[in-house]
Amino acid sequence: MNRCITFAVAVNDRHILNTNFLASPCLLQPHRHQILIQEGYTSAAIAYNDAIEKSQNDLIVFVHQDIILPEGWADNLERALEHLAEHDPNWGVLGTYGETLHEGGRGYVYSTGLGIMGRPFEAPARIQTLDEIVLIMRKSSGLRFDDQLPNFHMYGTDLCMMAESEGRKNYAISAFCIHNTNPGLILGDDFYACYWHLQRKWRERLPIKTTCVRITRHNGWMYRRKMGELFLRYFRPNKKFGGNRAA
Repeated sequence: MNRCITFAVAVNDRHILNTNFLASPCLLQPHRHQILIQEGYTSAAIAYNDAIEKSQNDLIVFVHQDIILPEGWADNLERALEHLAEHDPNWGVLGTYGETLHEGGRGYVYSTGLGIMGRPFEAPARIQTLDEIVLIMRKSSGLRFDDQLPNFHMYGTDLCMMAESEGRKNYAISAFCIHNTNPGLILGDDFYACYWHLQRKWRERLPIKTTCVRITRHNGWMYRRKMGELFLRYFRPNKKFGGNRAA
């Protein structure tokens, strides 16, 4: 792949970054890509808007610090871009895993605790929202993250909704990656602060399905999840979900 990419990573743990994203096989050979390590920001939106301004390339990949991109990942991305150049040149946001509103997830990733999710597929698949593990956009699209969105959650959901509100379609692409995460069953207050921000902002476009929660007008799904988390917090406080991040 000859296309230059800017990779932007919001980082709070250099060890995780060094042993995962920066150890990605697709980045170990000499390359001309730009890598922006975004540290010390109060939210992902602020970190990534800053990365957009710094980007030397039009194509930007926002990626979690615990993602591993296999050899050939950029070639899979290029095939998806070639397809979209012919079929939907005005695309909005791409990612490696996303959710439809009624038909389940789309994508092809490995996640600790969940195993392989999805399977290889040919053409990019329409979704409503994308998981934040990998987000791909063009600087020239004019899309920007909402710097009023706090913390480090659901910024991919919001970006997809902004693209859709501008008449752009969003897609999951078949570009396998590994999410070497440390999964947990309980979402923190910082996550729910993001939920309420999006619930207010997009109240005229609800429901919204994400990989973690369904955002609805009356918040029934969210309250059911919080009740389940309350049970785990007080009655099964040591329960783990799946497995631990690989060393």
